[in-house]
Amino acid sequence: MNRFKKWSIDYYFVGVAALSLILNFSFLNQAGTNEYYTVAVKSMMKNFHNFFYASFDPAGFITVDKPPVALWLQVLSAKIFGFSNFSVLLPEAAAGVISCMILYQMVKKKAGLLAAVISGAALALTPIFTTVARTNNVDSILILALMLAAGAVIKATDSGKVRWLIVSTLLVGIGFNVKMLEAFMVLPAIYLFYWLAMKVNWKKKILHLAVATIVLAVVSLSWAVTVDLIPASDRPYIGSSQTNSVLELAFGYNGISRLTGQHNTGSAAFTGNTANHLSRTGNTLSTETNGTGTENGTPPSLTNAGAGNTMPKFSQRGGQGGGMFGTGQAGPLRLFSAALSGQASWLLPFALFGLIGLVVDFIRRRKLTQEHTFAIFWLAWLVPAMAFFSVAGFFHQYYLSLMGPPIAALTGINASILWTYYLKERDFWTSLILPVAACMTLLFEALIFYQNSISAIWTTLTAAAGILSLVLGLGWRTGGQKLKRGLALAGLCALLLPPLYWTMPAVMNQTNSSIPSAGPVSTTAGAMGGGGQMTGHPMSFAGGTAGRTGTFSQNGENNKLSGEGFSQWRTGTAKQWMKTNNRITAGNFGSTMGTQENTKLLSYLEKHDHGQKYILAVQNAQSAYSIMLKTDYAVMAMGGFQGSDPAMNVAKLENMVKAGEVKYFLISSDRFGAQNSSVTAWIQKNCVKVPDNQWSTQNSGSQAGPGGQSVLYVYNG
Repeated sequence: MNRFKKWSIDYYFVGVAALSLILNFSFLNQAGTNEYYTVAVKSMMKNFHNFFYASFDPAGFITVDKPPVALWLQVLSAKIFGFSNFSVLLPEAAAGVISCMILYQMVKKKAGLLAAVISGAALALTPIFTTVARTNNVDSILILALMLAAGAVIKATDSGKVRWLIVSTLLVGIGFNVKMLEAFMVLPAIYLFYWLAMKVNWKKKILHLAVATIVLAVVSLSWAVTVDLIPASDRPYIGSSQTNSVLELAFGYNGISRLTGQHNTGSAAFTGNTANHLSRTGNTLSTETNGTGTENGTPPSLTNAGAGNTMPKFSQRGGQGGGMFGTGQAGPLRLFSAALSGQASWLLPFALFGLIGLVVDFIRRRKLTQEHTFAIFWLAWLVPAMAFFSVAGFFHQYYLSLMGPPIAALTGINASILWTYYLKERDFWTSLILPVAACMTLLFEALIFYQNSISAIWTTLTAAAGILSLVLGLGWRTGGQKLKRGLALAGLCALLLPPLYWTMPAVMNQTNSSIPSAGPVSTTAGAMGGGGQMTGHPMSFAGGTAGRTGTFSQNGENNKLSGEGFSQWRTGTAKQWMKTNNRITAGNFGSTMGTQENTKLLSYLEKHDHGQKYILAVQNAQSAYSIMLKTDYAVMAMGGFQGSDPAMNVAKLENMVKAGEVKYFLISSDRFGAQNSSVTAWIQKNCVKVPDNQWSTQNSGSQAGPGGQSVLYVYNG
């Protein structure tokens, strides 16, 4: 019997796990995916060559813009459960649940049950954390790797065994192979915590940390160096790099460029996009016209649509990223601005203001306790992340999910300490901290509602709850313990209701699966595409009708499109269009476009297919989604995700067409990158234009999208 007593059920732990499970998995089979990575998963399932390199296409021409570890897990899931929305999303959703469970256990051991419950619930209710966990973007798996690394370094100091420090940095190295340098955001916390908490002399600490750093470097760079050492002719081109190098991708596009906002990916930003034929999402869209935007962080403007329903072109690419991805203006208050505050900052005031309680406790004890060093660990994770996101020039809102664990942990730790002060302290000033922290946080949450023009009822009720928590907390400070306990508990629960409200749209699949952002439909503005650039929602014009499209699904059916199409293009600004069209309700696999037109193009290509390696070559990855999701054909994205990667040159193309590897090219009338203009010119000079009526249901003059008119060419040499 004693053996069974050891396994008594922790119902609070079960509750936290159940909360995260419900939020992450409800309606998940109906959720959309980031098709950039979904196509790659399907391609990687074909053979080990594609699997190892994270190839975007089944023929292995170019990779995606991330390392392969997270995608490997998605491939494994797809192999077990079959290739579907759910199987691709499963690893990320599960990683989110496991992260909440790990946080609960770590906090419970160091700071007690109350802190653990609040921390676990706070992480599960961090809007962007849950939102990104319901997509196949790799952030949720990255966070899980870092949470495991945190647990390992804590175990190293508890056990006094350095091998757990090695495990910790090894896990960070694995995280590097999930999303590159973003994984290193946790390193200051690991190093500082080990230095403060490990009970050995400083010389041994330096030695231990040096060895751990070597392990970190070896594991982090293992895949990148291996790939770079393989001859370029024997592997795919490294997508989103300019030199066909993983190291350049890691420290350039996915590294320093994120901070500086400089993107050296060509000058023809959003041109050359043939996505009016083969466009980007696998989701059913519905219009919402009551959204509101902000002046800061709005996407690049569009020129007014011209005659003949010609779609406007995006005007910006590269250079300073600024706020073009809806992230607001850089500065110390950026995380509290309308652009970002609703993603992960709801409990940030409580996490920071509550540190006063830790300082008071340290002053009284005159030494660092394990609870203090534990809090310092999370603070050392949070502060570098806050600093980076406050000044970075190129990131997306969902990157803020990385701040979820430290904010949640500090919220729980602080709540536990301030709870004790409020219930047991007779000192006026220390007992004041909890109601003041709760009041400030609730008022900030009301400000988030106000900033985003959300229901006045929510704004008013949240502000009233903040004021009430302060008034009642002070007024009944000397009351009975039951009354004070009830007030404190009610105040802490009230803190979690607004972020729960902000999380629910993602649970109901009302968010962009490619570039997710949390919150009600009217506040989200994610029209940036899968690999990290802006692509816009798919669109096509037929017979002069403004932007009505269908969904080219995996089973060949035409999913319904609710609303009246993309008529808001007529307003002429990307911000207005995003407000109208950001809501995405999941559909089947496949890119949204005119189904008849896509079917006619595919039928034409199949009819004239003579076993070429690539059934079609297009300028960018978005234009390849629908064919590769619907069929087993390989489509060559000559310019990578955006169309500006120098993966193709004239000499290489000449060799490929002469070898019979590719014959058909779907080309926009606009160039698709300064590096690739010569390739486009060669195609236009050496290939023959296929008459529009043979492959398209539209006249070329009306086939306008962000990249202009699209033309199908055939090489007959």
